[in-house]
Amino acid sequence: MSATIPDREATDLALGLAVRAPSVHNTQPWRWRSADSGVQLFADTGRQLIVTDPSLRSLVVSCGAVLHHMRAALAALGWASTVDYCPDPHDPDHLATIQTTRRPPTDADIELAAAILLRRTDRRHYLPKPIPARYLRSLAAQVSARGAAVRQVPDTLLPRLAVPMQHAVAAHATDRLYQEEIARWSGRDRFTDGVPSRNAPAARPAGEIPVRTFADPALLDPANQPDAAKWLVVGTTRDDRRAQLRAGEATSALLLTATELGLATSVQTEPLGVPDARQEIRTGLLHDCAYPQSMVRVGWSSRGSAPLADTPRRPIDEILEV
Repeated sequence: MSATIPDREATDLALGLAVRAPSVHNTQPWRWRSADSGVQLFADTGRQLIVTDPSLRSLVVSCGAVLHHMRAALAALGWASTVDYCPDPHDPDHLATIQTTRRPPTDADIELAAAILLRRTDRRHYLPKPIPARYLRSLAAQVSARGAAVRQVPDTLLPRLAVPMQHAVAAHATDRLYQEEIARWSGRDRFTDGVPSRNAPAARPAGEIPVRTFADPALLDPANQPDAAKWLVVGTTRDDRRAQLRAGEATSALLLTATELGLATSVQTEPLGVPDARQEIRTGLLHDCAYPQSMVRVGWSSRGSAPLADTPRRPIDEILEV
C-alpha cells in the first residue's frame, strides 16, 4: 500500500521551503503538527503583534501564505494536496489540515517551488520600466484561482492610496507602544525572526507613498528617482478567518508567480492594521465590494541593487510537532 502521508524527511524538506513564506514583521506566527489525519497548521498567537495587528488578521493572512508555500513544496516533492479549512470549531487556532496523496510533480510544480528559494521582500525603489500586461493578468489569475480578488491601483489613483498610508504612518509615529513593538521585531539583533537591519531601507522621501519603516535601517537603496512600483490590493468578499487564509494563499501565489516572471515584490500592510485607514482603502479603491487583506508592490529592481540577504527563519524543530 502506498503512503498517503509524507514521512518525517519529506515533511522537514517541505517545511524548509514553506517557512520562507512572508509574514507580518517576519514573526512566522505558525505551528505545524504531523498527524494521521494530515499535516495540520495552527496559529501561534503567542507571536501576535498586539499593537500592529490587534485583530489577528495579519497573523492569519501570514498563515495563509505559509499554507500555500507548504502545498507548493509538497507538490514539488510528489504530494498533491487538498485543504480542510478551520476544521475544528472548538479550536480557532487550528487553521487548516492538509491531506495528501502521491502524484508525480509537474514542471510547473518544480518551477513554483524553485521560486520560493528566489523570492525576497524588496523594500527598495523600483525602476520606471513597464510591466507587460500579460504579466499582470497572470498575477490576477493566480489570485482569483484562490478565491480572492486583486485590483491594480491605476497611476491616477495612487494619490488616493497615499492618503490612508500617510494617515497610518502619522498615527504610528506618535504611538509609543507601536514604536516599542517595531523596535522589538526589527533591527541589528534579529537572528531567527523579525526584520534585520540589512533588509530594511531608510524611510521614503516626503511626497512618496510611504512604506513601513523598521528599526536601524541599513539596506542601501541605489534608486535616484521616485518609486515606480505598481500597487496591487488583494481583497476578499468576506472578512472571516477562512477568507483571510485564502487571501494569504492568494498573496503567496501572486508573489511566487511574480518571482518566476523576474519581478521584485514587497508586501505592504501598515494601513490595514489601522481601522480608519483600512476603511479608506476599502471604500476609495475597492468601492466597498471587498475587504483589503494585503497590498503588494511589484516592479523591476534596479540593476545597481545589491542581492538581498535571506531573512532569518525559526528552526524546524521549534515549529513542528510530530
